[in-house]
Amino acid sequence: MERYQAVELSGLIEAWGNSHALKFQLEKLVTVNDRLKNFHQWTKDKPVVAGYHIAKLGENHYYFLFIDWHRNDNYYLVIYSQNKSTTLAEIRQIVEYDDQIQLEWKYNPLKRDGKNDQRKAYFKQVFGSTTIYIPLPSTREEVENFINQLFKLCANRVKADRIVEVFPDLVQ
Repeated sequence: MERYQAVELSGLIEAWGNSHALKFQLEKLVTVNDRLKNFHQWTKDKPVVAGYHIAKLGENHYYFLFIDWHRNDNYYLVIYSQNKSTTLAEIRQIVEYDDQIQLEWKYNPLKRDGKNDQRKAYFKQVFGSTTIYIPLPSTREEVENFINQLFKLCANRVKADRIVEVFPDLVQ
C-alpha cells in the first residue's frame, strides 16, 4: 500500500480507538523518528507510520504495524502475534474486489516440515479460499468490523498452521 493509505488507515484506527468504550483496548506504540525501538529484530530501522497493540477483551491481542517492510516505499499492515515471536499476516495489497476497496491476503505457509500443501488444502477447504479479502473502512464506525475480520484472519491462520499437529494421521 502507498504511505498515504497507511496514514489514512492508521488515522481511522486511532480515531476509532479514542472514540468510545470498546470491546477492544487500543494502545498506540511509541515511535522515535518514525521507527519502533526495541520491538522485534525484523522491524529494526524500518520506517513506521504507526503501530498499535490491540487487545480484544477476554480474548487474544496482537500488534498491528503500518511499516515499510522492505524499505522500498511500499507499506504493509504487519500483524505480530501476542508474544511478538512471529508475524501472522503481512498485508500489502489493496485491490478493488466486489466493487469495494479491500485488503488482499494470501495464505502461504512456509514451514520447513514438508506439510505446507496439507495446511493450504485445509485452509481452502474450511475457509473457502487461500485468498482473503477484507474491506477497508472508510469511516470510524467501520473500523471495529475491520479489526474483527483481521482477528479472525489471524485465528484462522494459526488454526491452519497447527492442523498437522491436531490431525497428524491425516498427513503422510
